[in-house]
Amino acid sequence: MIECNQNPPLFQDYAQLLNQSLDQVDVKQRLVNHEQGLEECELPLVDLCGLWSENEEQRVSCALEICKASSEWGFFQIVNHGINLELLRKMRKEQVKLFKAPFERKTSSGLLDNSYRWGNQTATCPKQLSWCEAFHVPLSKISDDTCYGEFNSLREVMQEYAGAMQELAKSIARVLVANMGLQWGAWEDNCNASTCFMRLNRYPPCPISPEVFGLVPHTDSDFLTILHQDEHVGGLQLMKDSKWVAVKPNPDALVVNIGDLFQAWSNDVYKSVEHKVMVNQEVERHSIAYFLCPSYESVIGCYDEEDSVYRRFTFGEYRSQIQQDVKAFGHKVGLPRFLVST
Repeated sequence: MIECNQNPPLFQDYAQLLNQSLDQVDVKQRLVNHEQGLEECELPLVDLCGLWSENEEQRVSCALEICKASSEWGFFQIVNHGINLELLRKMRKEQVKLFKAPFERKTSSGLLDNSYRWGNQTATCPKQLSWCEAFHVPLSKISDDTCYGEFNSLREVMQEYAGAMQELAKSIARVLVANMGLQWGAWEDNCNASTCFMRLNRYPPCPISPEVFGLVPHTDSDFLTILHQDEHVGGLQLMKDSKWVAVKPNPDALVVNIGDLFQAWSNDVYKSVEHKVMVNQEVERHSIAYFLCPSYESVIGCYDEEDSVYRRFTFGEYRSQIQQDVKAFGHKVGLPRFLVST
């Protein structure tokens, strides 16, 4: 049973936004769309055994599968990824224990570098509210003993998990860079424990789930993301061929998706695809996302600058623009802000 003081005040936030908003027609339309149902899809599945193989033909074949999925879908699943399954189970167990803490404790000073957040504090209407709570933790802080309080067992597991995800993410990134005829090179130093993040998500049961997003539609503002989604409870949806499709959970796989920075760098060869999470009326859902990010000073420029669709920008500039847009419009604009002027 979920303790009543565990959940953030999401229902109160929603009710207030609904009362303040003139957007109730949009809410009703999304309810209709939800009830009509969505096509459920299985993402491209890549067996990473080939990537670690001594056989060159198998390595090339695996790399091609990764690049094809990144271009055609922007999302794919991976199995035989090298992450210990017991480590994944331990991390999920610690995550569940953390979120069972009272809401007041999660918001208290110092816990995981004050990284707790819920809903969307800049929302001005119901469609901008995310029915979730999360810890968005910089990797640079996970070794800090002072961040954990009574959750001491989380620190060791989280450190091991973050290290494993870091290596896996870099392995996939090297494949994507090599496919464009270049080497990972200097990026290796620009994407490290001081620049990357982990986000621990919990989506509480929602009595009005057809009307509310667990996570609003968005693209990721990184190079790539590795998602350990709930093994049993679905909710992830993505845009494919101009329509939303529901992703069928695969308990044996991790999910990888391309972020905005790889789309910009590859000149739209790799796709950063809009996605969202829908909540469940009956049960909670957990997920953990690892974000491969560069330093804020890193310059993002197309590998082929002569024909680049986007102008050069720093990651810090990109993040700052997103924050400005969210504050002004309630949502991210993203890469269209950085198109080369015509």
